[in-house]
Amino acid sequence: MPKKIKGPSSIADPDNAELTLEDFRRARPVAEMMPGLIEAAKRGRGRPKLERPKEHITLRLDADMVEIFKAEGPGWQTRINDVLVRAAKRRSRVA
Repeated sequence: MPKKIKGPSSIADPDNAELTLEDFRRARPVAEMMPGLIEAAKRGRGRPKLERPKEHITLRLDADMVEIFKAEGPGWQTRINDVLVRAAKRRSRVA
């Protein structure tokens, strides 16, 4: 015969006393006690959406160029992007 699994309501927790009627009378709304928590919940999870997010593409580069940027450590893709941005600005000034 399988064991009967006890539900959460049937397990006593000595570290968490039962609430009394007086406890409920003293209770205040979360919005009153922790307004920042409510605002955080409304914002949702993750980063805020960018106005102009970067576009995911596939770009083939010379292996030695990739090695040079990777050797400088984390952020190598951002550094490549920065170099391309500067080159595009110089090019548009010449044209």
